[in-house]
Amino acid sequence: MSLRKTVVGALSVIALVGLATVASAQQRPSYGPVVTLETAKKMAAAAVAEAKKNKWNVAVAIVDNHGFLIYYERLDDTQTASPGIAIEKARTAAMFRRPSKAFEDVVGKGRVAVLGLPGATPITGGLPIMVGGRVAGAIGVSGVTSEQDEQVARAGIDALK
Repeated sequence: MSLRKTVVGALSVIALVGLATVASAQQRPSYGPVVTLETAKKMAAAAVAEAKKNKWNVAVAIVDNHGFLIYYERLDDTQTASPGIAIEKARTAAMFRRPSKAFEDVVGKGRVAVLGLPGATPITGGLPIMVGGRVAGAIGVSGVTSEQDEQVARAGIDALK
């Protein structure tokens, strides 16, 4: 076996152990009914309003409970990298049933093995959409600082109240 295969295999094991540790720390909510297009548009409108109020150029992505894109919007002059990042933040929140910030926090504590988890984007700004205590999808925002991205995402979530 080549050194590269050995290293890749070892990193895969470390990533799985990291996922098991993160997953076992707290039971995640079940998946629920998928967010509808109408709901996604309502959330995006609230998120975009928050971004415009603060003069922030962002991309907003809303995915279903398995991470598939339902709705996407990008404000003019949003940086080129943001659309893909917004989608990945939303996918992370939906597929792992927790805010993307949870992964950023784990990496910040030195658990870099999490970086090897497929589909985990450890950057604040992705939030799960909860309906009746179950994950119906997620919203991801990118374009400004991670905390500002999450503020915009939170405005989208708050539109459901």
